[in-house]
Amino acid sequence: MTDLIPPYGGSLKDLRLDAESARAAKDAAVDYPSWDLTGRQLCDLELLANGGFSPLEGFMGQADYERVVTDMRLADGTLWPMPVTLDVSETFAGEIASGDRVALRDPEGVILAILTVSDIWRPDRGVEAERVFGTTDPGHPAVTWLREQSHPVYVGGRIEALDLPVHYDFTHLRLTPAELRERFRRNGWRRVVAFQTRNPMHRAHVELTFLAARQAEANLLIHPVVGMTKPGDVDHYSRVRCYEHVLQKYPEQTTALSLLPLAMRMGGPREAVWHAIIRRNYGCTHLIVGRDHAGPGKDSRGEEIYGPYDAQDLVTRHADELGIEMVPFRMMVYVQERAGYAPIDEVDEASETVMNISGTEFRRRMREGLEIPDWFGYPEVVQELRKTYPPRARQGFTLFFTGLSGSGKSTIANAVMVKLMERGGRPVTLLDGDVVRKHLSSELGFSKEHRDLNIRRIGFVAAEITRNGGVAICAPIAPYAATRGAVREMAEGANGGFIEIHVATPLEECERRDRKGLYAKARAGLIKGFTGIDDPYEAPKAPELRIDTTDCTVEEAAQKVLLKLESLGFIDLR
Repeated sequence: MTDLIPPYGGSLKDLRLDAESARAAKDAAVDYPSWDLTGRQLCDLELLANGGFSPLEGFMGQADYERVVTDMRLADGTLWPMPVTLDVSETFAGEIASGDRVALRDPEGVILAILTVSDIWRPDRGVEAERVFGTTDPGHPAVTWLREQSHPVYVGGRIEALDLPVHYDFTHLRLTPAELRERFRRNGWRRVVAFQTRNPMHRAHVELTFLAARQAEANLLIHPVVGMTKPGDVDHYSRVRCYEHVLQKYPEQTTALSLLPLAMRMGGPREAVWHAIIRRNYGCTHLIVGRDHAGPGKDSRGEEIYGPYDAQDLVTRHADELGIEMVPFRMMVYVQERAGYAPIDEVDEASETVMNISGTEFRRRMREGLEIPDWFGYPEVVQELRKTYPPRARQGFTLFFTGLSGSGKSTIANAVMVKLMERGGRPVTLLDGDVVRKHLSSELGFSKEHRDLNIRRIGFVAAEITRNGGVAICAPIAPYAATRGAVREMAEGANGGFIEIHVATPLEECERRDRKGLYAKARAGLIKGFTGIDDPYEAPKAPELRIDTTDCTVEEAAQKVLLKLESLGFIDLR
C-alpha cells in the first residue's frame, strides 16, 4: 500500500518544543522583550508551529521576503508565493537587535513562542502590494491592510513554539497537519481532494465536490478557512454549523470536515498556489481550484482585480513543483428539465432552462426575508444563516454622522434618536462626540493619533450595540476616511448595518454659526490642528446619505434619514 503524500519540502516542520523544553523556555522568557501578536499574526504563528507552512521554520527574513515578493520563491529557490512576515512598530523595533530573543504572546499575554531575531528591516509596502497582489488599489483588502493596519517594520527569525493558540470552539474539528495525516492513514485514505471555502455551502457546492471527488477517485476533505477572511464574510461560527449540516449529505466514510486557521490575503493566483502547498502539508493529493479562486472581487473602480481563471493558470504552471493535482472548478447550475445540477459546459442552453442565484441575489433575499428555493439551498443551512443574519428589519445598525464642527450633525442625530425611540422596536443609543470625549476618552488630546483612537472607541461601542440588535447613533467629526472605514468594518463585522451620513454643510456656514467660538480661536492660532482650518477633513466619497443643512430644517434632515433607513429595509414607515 502506498504511503501518504509527503509534506511540501519533504518533512513536516512541527516547531513545537517538548513539554520539558517548553517549560524551560517559558521561564527564560521572563526577561525577554515581548510582542503581542495581532489576529493575523496569531493565525500565521499557528500554521508555522504546526507545520502547515512547511518548509518555513519561522517568520521570513529579509532575503526570503524580497525573493518571494519579486520571484515567488524563497532565497534557496523553493517555490513559495506569499510573504509570511512579523510586522512590528517602530518603537518595538528600536528596542531589539539581531540575535535577541523575543517572547511572542497572545492578546491576553500568554506566551506562545520564542522568536530568535535574524533580520529587522523596513519594507516597501507599495512594492509588496504591486508584486504580490498585482495592484495598489485600496479596493483590495490586503492592500488596505498593508497601508492602514500593518506596522512599518518587519522582523524575521526562527520560531520555537511553546504551544498553539487556544481555541474553545469546534475543538473536535481543529486538526493539525500531523493529526489529519494520522486520520487519513488510519482510515486508509491515500487520495484526498480538498475543498477550500470561506463561504457557506449550498447544493451547487455539494454537487461540485461530489463530481470533483469522483473524477479524482479520491475521498473528500471539506477544509474551510476559519482564520481571517474578507471583511463582510459570514462569521466562521455560523459557517461551521452550516458545514456540519452539509456533511450529512455525503455518504458515510467518504468525506471529512476539518478547520484551517489561515489568515487569507485574498491574493488570487498567488494565494491559490499557497493553498495548494498548505493542503499538501495536511496530506491532500488534490485541490479544487475555483473560478476567481481567493479573489477579492472588484476594485474601487468596479473592475475585477483578477481574471476568472488566472488562479487555475498559475497553479497549472507550477503543478510539477507543487506535487498536488488541481481539480479545476466546473460551475454547477440547476437545470429545470433535469431537476438537478450539471456542469454548465454540459448544458444545452437552447433547449434546457438554467436556474441560478448569484451571491448578491442570495444576500438580498436573506436581507429582505424572502424565500430561498430548495433547489438552491438546504433548508437547514438557510435556517442556520437566518439565525445570524435576520432580515434587516430585525438587525441592529449604526448610524454614523460625520461632518465639520457646526455642520448640524449632533442636532440631526438627536432628532433622529427621538424619532426612532418614538417608533420603538429597538433600543437606541446616542454616542455624541462631546459626550464620548467626556465619558470614554477624557484622557485623549486632539492629535491625529488621539482623534483616530477616539473614533475607534466609538466604533467599538457602536459595533457591540449593533451586534446585540440595537441602534447606535454616532455624531463625531471623524475627519479621516481610513478611520471611518475601520468603524464601518466593525459594525458590518457585527452582523449589522452601517449607514454613513455626511452632513456636508460648507465650511463658511459652519464658521458663521460657530456657537462655541472654536473657529474664531482656530483662526487666531489659539487652537492648533482644528479640522477645516489647519487640519484637513476628508469628505466621504460614497456615503449612504449626504445632507447640507444650509437651507434644510432639522425636521427635514431627520426625515431624510428615516426615508433612507426605510429604503435600505431597516425600518418600515407604513
